[in-house]
Amino acid sequence: MHRAYAIHSGFPVGAAARCADSGSVFIGVNVENDSFGLTNCAERSAIFAGVAAGSSRYDAIAIAGSAHTLPPCGACRQVIAQLATPNARVIFPREGELAVMTIEDLLPVRFELAPRTRAGNRSAEAADPGAA
Repeated sequence: MHRAYAIHSGFPVGAAARCADSGSVFIGVNVENDSFGLTNCAERSAIFAGVAAGSSRYDAIAIAGSAHTLPPCGACRQVIAQLATPNARVIFPREGELAVMTIEDLLPVRFELAPRTRAGNRSAEAADPGAA
């Protein structure tokens, strides 16, 4: 969290995302911007760092910050849902204690362009409508 760029809120947040395949852990911090809509949360920073390194499936995401309750925001839930394994654990402070929930608990209905296979990739038909 000490590397967070929280110039407006003064509220640093850190996160770690563990790759389901290799066990590699990628860290992220929140990065604020003068144009608030361009701010990036720690969870997405960690996941995007992993994607940039070649990892695309995560089985655990942990969030840390000084808030009493600090669940992932809606945008982070959507990113986690798309890139996490079905039983991925999301760990975060909740009412002063650590909560462990699945992404299905946090986001029971998510946006999907096309159905995904169990591996998380779009089915061949969805990726190429002319293939069916």
